[in-house]
Amino acid sequence: MKKYLFFTFSFLLLFTILQVISGLILTAAYTPDFSGATRTAGSSIIVSQSQLPVMTLAALSAILSYFISNRVMKSS
Repeated sequence: MKKYLFFTFSFLLLFTILQVISGLILTAAYTPDFSGATRTAGSSIIVSQSQLPVMTLAALSAILSYFISNRVMKSS
């Protein structure tokens, strides 16, 4: 049970850290496109985002958490 809780905690921590870092990088790299901007552009918002980055971060977090929990529990 202790190994499961440690894995869960490390997964949530790593996933949160990777999400924040990814958000900072994406925000810093964003360049707005004003070429088609008009006065009525603010009335409609179109948001489309792929779920691939989120799934990649979740998989990476799970893999790292697995190895961390195995290493910590072996040394205990």
